[in-house]
Amino acid sequence: MDDIRSKQQNRRIFLKAAGAAAGTFALSALPFMAYAATESAGKLKIGTIGSGRIGATLGEIWLKNGHQVMFSSLDIVHDKALAAKLGPNARAGTSREAAEFGDVILLAVPYRAVPQIGKDLGGVLKGKVLIDASNPIVPRDGEVGTWAREKGAGAASAELLPGVRIVRAFNAIGFAKLPEFSQRQGERVGMPIAGDDPKAIEIASGLIREVGLEPVLIGPLAMGRYLIPGTALGGERSADEIKKIVATLK
Repeated sequence: MDDIRSKQQNRRIFLKAAGAAAGTFALSALPFMAYAATESAGKLKIGTIGSGRIGATLGEIWLKNGHQVMFSSLDIVHDKALAAKLGPNARAGTSREAAEFGDVILLAVPYRAVPQIGKDLGGVLKGKVLIDASNPIVPRDGEVGTWAREKGAGAASAELLPGVRIVRAFNAIGFAKLPEFSQRQGERVGMPIAGDDPKAIEIASGLIREVGLEPVLIGPLAMGRYLIPGTALGGERSADEIKKIVATLK
């Protein structure tokens, strides 16, 4: 008990110094904590690895919130056109340039590409906060997709991207709905997330709130196995509904 109290106290001190408005219990004591955005963090540089539907949509929303975004994909012509359309805080580059540029990385690629990204960019990504929006889809991703689903998408990403501060998010709701959420009135739709790094969770949670969603931490990165299409957590649900579903999964 003394050890738990000590961890809780240390956690409170950390969050106060970071400027978070709430969330002063240890992760182990409150698995469903929705972390407050770190108000003192200011605007971020965000690199997207993948600038398709998810990458382009989220990048545009974060640009509107004052962040800088570098888009990257296998099609630099597309990325340059996208950046030119979205204004002076948008730019385009290679995946390596985006990884080097970003304080935060959004990974939004077909899952079959993740092993090569780990090999090519692992050194650059190590220690960075990465929002993992990539889902293993077996018909599309083949053996890698099968392996990742059997292992669990969170654990698989952690193995392919060692040393990266991963938060799985944006796996449960289709891209087309994302621009609508910031305009909605009333209770926010919940966004289930999973991660191991408290600071990465805080940063990701702030960016999720800017999209108009309420982040709900369902547990450590290993719980990312449930953050893929076809699970009970897919679709639009309130934060309370997400918590009730997760309680049945453990």
